[in-house]
Amino acid sequence: MRVMVLIKANEDTEAGVMPSETLLTEMGAFNEALVEAGIMQSGDGLHPSAKGARVLFSGDERTVVDGPFTETKELIAGFWIWQVESMDEAIEWVKRVPNPTGEEAVIEIRPVFEAEDFGDEFTPELRKKDEKLRAQLEG
Repeated sequence: MRVMVLIKANEDTEAGVMPSETLLTEMGAFNEALVEAGIMQSGDGLHPSAKGARVLFSGDERTVVDGPFTETKELIAGFWIWQVESMDEAIEWVKRVPNPTGEEAVIEIRPVFEAEDFGDEFTPELRKKDEKLRAQLEG
């Protein structure tokens, strides 16, 4: 199963405070362990929401809202995509993550939808198109 591991933002990450050399070293070592275990597929840190934007949808209308966004506890500071055997395995790996803030922090784990999750609505034609797109991404 694939999971997205979301590192939640806090006041420091939203203020653009960069991680210490120690944390960068610890995270680098953790990422190496993930890669060696064949788990990590992708991962990156994100700039503060002040550099971002949101697009709000209402019917056919689109409204752009520039950051920063006020609800820090709802924001994401970074992410990984992992391939794991189970949610329990993902949880065990997250327990090993160096504390991203050194204080209180939250890391959320969410399963990624796979083709089989969509049932009959994901027709053979749609599956074929999806497979073609994924092959292009990997190529």
